[in-house]
Amino acid sequence: MFYDLNVPWTEKNDRELQRTIAFLDELGYDVVALTHTISGKIPSDLTCPIPQTLPFPTPPRLTLLRRCTILLSDTATNHRIPQLIPHYDILAARPKDEKTLRLACETLDVDMVSLDLTLRFPVHFKFKMLSAAIARGVKIELCYSQGVLASDASARRNLINNVTQLIRVTRGRGLLLSSEARSVLGIRAPSDVINLCSVWGLGKERGKDGITKEPRSVVEFAKLKRTSYRGAINVIYGGDKPAPEVQGKDKAQRANVEQQRKRKAESAPMGQGGENQPLSNREKKRREKKARLGENTSREGSGETTRMVE
Repeated sequence: MFYDLNVPWTEKNDRELQRTIAFLDELGYDVVALTHTISGKIPSDLTCPIPQTLPFPTPPRLTLLRRCTILLSDTATNHRIPQLIPHYDILAARPKDEKTLRLACETLDVDMVSLDLTLRFPVHFKFKMLSAAIARGVKIELCYSQGVLASDASARRNLINNVTQLIRVTRGRGLLLSSEARSVLGIRAPSDVINLCSVWGLGKERGKDGITKEPRSVVEFAKLKRTSYRGAINVIYGGDKPAPEVQGKDKAQRANVEQQRKRKAESAPMGQGGENQPLSNREKKRREKKARLGENTSREGSGETTRMVE
């Protein structure tokens, strides 16, 4: 399954959003997340503006999720982030400086960290900071449409430099790829995204994981946080795996083995129960006693015969 977890949602231009969703379905994507962005202080009204059923028809095969991206500009206005979990399927944080990036990687209860890679960051990315996020299950999001549609050469250059630096620092782990396309022109097919990752230095295998494995783990982890309480999970018994049917040569070989076992059982002595097993002590004593009684009987019979002859 292919994922695109960042498609900006707007209330005004429904027609362009409908075209974008339909084109993503044609390209082979299976799960798409519509993104609502919150800037500044989180409002008291925590309801999600994205409706469960969109006002236009959507492809039946496509799964639509609701995502909230929080623009972090201050480290002291994030106490309401855990209250957003029941209202959205995915929570993402977009830091603007080093302090908010460290906060998002180490302490914030979010599912991913999304970076605006068209900007030039004043400091280099650090392995210790990003590895802390990856160890907690928080993924790093890379958006490719900013480099595809960027008319400014400096923005495209900044994106390439930031992406290569993130790949080098994270060793290619914990990276997921999204489009963040506001129109159809910014969307690329999954194979094109994988080729773009190979150009950036991520590799085809890591690039494929960035649109399949990594976003799937984000979706499942976010769902687990909403539906469970402190890690308690219900385990449902699904039944045992049925034994495989024996066909062809295997079936004939098993029949031959069973026939050989029957022949051995028939040819074995009766005292051994049809099997080549050692005699028990009780059985040995019983046979010795029977042998002694047989000898005494034969001796008495021979004595009587001698007397009659005399």
